[in-house]
Amino acid sequence: MFKSIHHVAIICADYAVSKHFYTSILGLEIVAENYRAERASYKLDLRLPSGAQIELFSLPGAPVRPSYPEAQGLRHLAFSVDSVATTAAYLNSLGVAVEPIRVDEYTGRAFTFFCDPDGLPLEVYEEIEA
Repeated sequence: MFKSIHHVAIICADYAVSKHFYTSILGLEIVAENYRAERASYKLDLRLPSGAQIELFSLPGAPVRPSYPEAQGLRHLAFSVDSVATTAAYLNSLGVAVEPIRVDEYTGRAFTFFCDPDGLPLEVYEEIEA
């Protein structure tokens, strides 16, 4: 019945800053960008190479995340990468703070965390080709 994740929705505080982060730094493709006048907000549809999407919303007056990272609800968003070390170095070179690289005790794969401009925890997780 359920085949894959189609999209994840994120509400940001500063639309221009978050749009730059997700498109220029993370390299996600813009599928559509719409301004919703009745809500005074934007909806930006972004796509990863796998086809999975992120919907980035601006919502004036949205409350901040209550705690980091253990708030109830979505804990973090994880992206597959070929090399966590390469990705972490790239993010660091653009001024994005990245936590030390760790190894998943169950899979043996490398991973690390960083945050988007609103403090949403993001993870990069190393995929090993079969």
